[in-house]
Parts: sequence; C-alpha cells; structure tokens
Amino acid sequence: MNFSITRMKSILVLAVLIFPLALHAQTTLSGELADEFSTRVAERFQPGTDAATVFVADQLSRSGSGGLEIDKTMMELKKDPAALDAALKYLYQYSNCNRQELIGNLRTMGFSNNSVYALATYTVNKYKGEAKALQEEKAELERTGQIAKVRPPVRMATDATNAAPATGAAPAAAGNTGAAPAAGATAAAAATPAEDPFNWDVRNIFPLSKPEQLIAMYGKEHVAIRAMEDLEGNELGQGYYIFPDSPNEMEVFFAGDSGKIITFTQERSKWKSPFGIKVGDPLEKVVKVNGRDFRINGFEWVNSGAVDSWEGGALEGKGVSIIFKAINTGDPKLYNPVTGDKKIKTDMSVLKKLGVVVEKVSFNTMPQQ
Repeated sequence: MNFSITRMKSILVLAVLIFPLALHAQTTLSGELADEFSTRVAERFQPGTDAATVFVADQLSRSGSGGLEIDKTMMELKKDPAALDAALKYLYQYSNCNRQELIGNLRTMGFSNNSVYALATYTVNKYKGEAKALQEEKAELERTGQIAKVRPPVRMATDATNAAPATGAAPAAAGNTGAAPAAGATAAAAATPAEDPFNWDVRNIFPLSKPEQLIAMYGKEHVAIRAMEDLEGNELGQGYYIFPDSPNEMEVFFAGDSGKIITFTQERSKWKSPFGIKVGDPLEKVVKVNGRDFRINGFEWVNSGAVDSWEGGALEGKGVSIIFKAINTGDPKLYNPVTGDKKIKTDMSVLKKLGVVVEKVSFNTMPQQ
C-alpha cells in the first residue's frame, strides 16, 4: 500500500515537472525553428509569385505589424520576433484558421514533419482565440477583392511612354483628321479601358536610395523638385513631388543612407499607403490600426491636431506621423474643449461629433530618436 502511494506521488511529481515543459514547448518557438521559418518565408516571398507569403506581407502592411519597409521585413523576419509571430498569425489566417490547411501550407513551404507540427501547434495555440475575427476579416478582404495572388510588377516610366497621364487629367484631344472614328473602334475602346501604367503601392518607394531611381520609376514629366517641410513645418531641404498639384501628389525626401520621408496631403489619391492610412480617413480607423486610443495635440495651437503619443500601440516607433483636423467646428461648445495648449485622448466622444479626420500623414524610415 505504501509502495503504491509512493509510486503515485512520484508520478504526480513527474507530471508537475513535465506539463509546464510541454506547455512551454507549445507556446514558444525555439531560435532554430524561428530561423528556419524566416529563411523559408524569404525564399518563397522573393519571387513575388507565392500567394501565401504575398498575403502575409499585405496583412503585415495593413496591420502595421511589419513596420514601413515590409519587403525588407519579409526577407529577415528573424530580426523582428513580433513581426515573425504576426507572419505566423496571417499564415494561419490564409489557411482559413484550419490546422490541417496550415499544415499543408507549411509542407508546401518545405518544412520537415517535425518543424511542421511544432509550428502548427505553436500557431494554433497562440491564435485560436482570434480565429473567428481572422476568418471574418479574410472574408471581407475576399469580398472586396483585396487579396492579391502575386505582387504587382514595378513598372518604370519607360514602360508607360504611351500611357495616359496618371494625374487624373483628361488626355489631350487628338488632332482633327477630318474623319470620325469608326463606331466599332469607339465601342471597343470604351469596353477595354487603358491599363494603368503605374504601381501605386508605396512599398515600392522604400527600397529606393537615390532620387534618380524615383525619377526613372515615374518619369521626369511627373516629378517636380521643390522645398519640402516636415509635418511640424521644419524645413527638410530639397524634396521630390510625384504627380505634383494633383490628388495623387506624393512628397519624398531622401536623407542619404539615413532613410527617407514620404508625405501625403491630398485626399482621394490612388496610392496604397502603409497600414492603409490615407488622408481623409476618420480618426476611428487610425485608432483601430493602432490597437488602442492615443493622444493628439489640441486644435488651433502649436502642432495643431498632431499625434503626441501612440500610447504604446501598434504604430509606436513605426515612423508614422499624422496631423488630424476637425470638420464640424461650428459649435463652440463642442470645439472649444479640444482646442488650445492641451493633450486630447482619442476616446473623447466629442471627437466623433466633430468629424475628426487625417489631414496629413508622413512615413519616416529614418532612425527614431
């Protein structure tokens, strides 16, 4: 009897010791496995034709989990553990939050069985609580046609020689030849709109290191060189304005090897910007991207409406600067409490009534001080 009790105690002690180890193995990734996942993702992503890794990259960009230089992040995930974890989450989402589909996709990426099961177990355990939300988000992306199968090609300006201008202006009228165009030709032209010659994903700008590359990409006829300021009004120096004085205007400042600053001040542009943040977006959208409320400066004051602190949210330290403006400022009882030398928390209900939206947004790859 005593022997049985002693044996039972030994088993219980072993269970107490082993269970935490097993649980730890399912909730953490070894450095070796993280390195392998990083390498496999880079191999699959580089050609730009793998639907799974293209989806992961787009989701990292939408969510802000991968920083501004998404393509660079995808090539070296092991340097950013948070981005690596997010990449696994979005691979799980791509797999419809189904363990077997995830296992199949991991095998397609070339992992051994041991690595496949370890990665699948870790990912499912970590993100199964988010499965419903992830599935709903993917369904919405599919419904709205936002899931790309391959990365769009980066076209140089020479590829667009015969294309219509991208600034939104109507093409110049053809010379009068004295003959009306054939009805069939007109109908065919209307049925087949000209292909847009430009890739509007801002991700293509971040790898550039010289203004000459930017000019080659968009054509000198679409680039103006002007003085450029940051969002606080400080002079930066010579900037490059792509599609100047149009809804698609984009300002680019090159700081040598230190990085670059890309700024948008126009609404209704075609650009696909980092984290999906665009001029005219409502405050609520930015709060959602950040994952929590943050602080902005009071309106009608120094740095009016600028983000003061991301409060540790997803956009913290990501090089994103935003200035907000209020649309409905006619009622002093609503507007006055958020003006002047003060910090405003974005959870104030009055901000929604004021119609606060993004006025300017800047993306900075220079080292954060």
